[in-house]
Amino acid sequence: MHVLPLVSRLGRRTATALGVLGAALALTATSAAGAGAAPQPDPQPLTIKPGQAYMGVGARIHEGVPAAEEPSRGLLAPTDGVQGIDVSHWQGSINWTSVRNAGIQFAWIKATEGTTYKDDRFNTNYVAAYNAGVIRGAYHFALPNASSGATQAAYFAGNGGAWSRDNLTLPGVLDIEHNPYGAMCYGLSTTQMRTWINDFYTAYKSRTGRDVVIYTTASWWNTCTGSWTGMSTKSPLWVAHWTTASSPTIPAGFPTWTVWQYTSTGSVSGVSGNVDRNKFNGSRDRLLALANNT
Repeated sequence: MHVLPLVSRLGRRTATALGVLGAALALTATSAAGAGAAPQPDPQPLTIKPGQAYMGVGARIHEGVPAAEEPSRGLLAPTDGVQGIDVSHWQGSINWTSVRNAGIQFAWIKATEGTTYKDDRFNTNYVAAYNAGVIRGAYHFALPNASSGATQAAYFAGNGGAWSRDNLTLPGVLDIEHNPYGAMCYGLSTTQMRTWINDFYTAYKSRTGRDVVIYTTASWWNTCTGSWTGMSTKSPLWVAHWTTASSPTIPAGFPTWTVWQYTSTGSVSGVSGNVDRNKFNGSRDRLLALANNT
C-alpha cells in the first residue's frame, strides 16, 4: 500500500478529513514499501473520525509505495475477467445502472464498523445495486480492540451482513486491516488476534450459514496474526495490493486469492471520482457459485 495525493482518492471526503488524514500520511511519506513489506511505524491516533473508515484506509496510513505506481494502475485498470468495485458513503450517490452497464458484475458495500456505526448510504446502495443486477454483498470494518469478534459479527449480520440464496447476494466480508485510529494491530497479540478472527468467523457462520470472506493485506496479516494459516481452508481471501504487477502478494497461509483489490484510484461510470477496483479470480459462473453457496 502506498502514499498518494488524497484528493484523487477521496473526492467526496470532507476537507477536515482530508487535512487530518493528509497530515498522518506525511509522517510515512519518506518510507515506501510494498504490500508485502515490513510495516511502518504506527501513526498518531484519531487520524479519521470513528465510523468513517473504508477499505484500505488503514493501509494507506501505515504503509507507503512509490507515488507513481498507484495512479498508473488506476488509469490503466485492467478490464479483463470478472470486474467489481467496493464502496461506502464516501462515494456519495451512485448510479448503479450505469455501473452495471460499464461491465461491473459485483460489488461489496460498507455496512458496519465496530458495534456502533452503520454506513448511512448502505441501505440505498444495497437495494439499488440489487435492482441494477449487480451481484452485491456487505462488508464490516473490524475494530478488534472495541469488542469481541462474536459481538461484532452479530452486529454485522443484523445490520446488512445477512445472506440469502437469490443469485445476487455475496457472503459478508470481514475487513481486517491496519488500524486507522491507532496502533497497527489494535493492541492485540497475535494469539489474541487469531482468537478474535476465529470468533467472528464462527459467530457469522452460525447466523448466516456462510463462511465470511476476509479482506486484508499481506503485511497486516503476516504481522498481526503471525502469518496464521488457520483461516486458509475456511475463508475466501480478498487481498488488497495496489500495484502494477500482474498478480498480488498474498498473506502467508493462504494458497491463492479469490478477489484482488488492485487499485484504489479506478474509475467507473456511475461513480463520481475514484473508486476501488477489484477482480474476481474465476469466471462469472464461479462468482455465482460463491454467491449461492454452491
